[in-house]
Amino acid sequence: MFKTISDPADYEVRSVIRFLNAKNVKPAEIHRQLVEIDGENVMTDGMVRKWVRQFNDGRTNVHDEARSGRPSVVNEGLVAKKYEKIRENSRFTIRMLCDEFP
Repeated sequence: MFKTISDPADYEVRSVIRFLNAKNVKPAEIHRQLVEIDGENVMTDGMVRKWVRQFNDGRTNVHDEARSGRPSVVNEGLVAKKYEKIRENSRFTIRMLCDEFP
């Protein structure tokens, strides 16, 4: 029996797809093997087929591409300020944190 991998990162799953596709393993078999090791929630058969198509079309990167949209408001400065406030008062509440950083 195989040892299961709990909650694999997306890029890890895509790396396996890329590897097995390079070995000419069919998409349905790739999906079957992923489910066998990682469980039913790993990736749909359709998504495996999509990634196989992209790799066959020349894609080599297994990581997510940057997307347009609303930029994140979290930055290094905000994170540093949050940790500073927590160090000042380790008995803070979530409400206090929300009041401090609306």
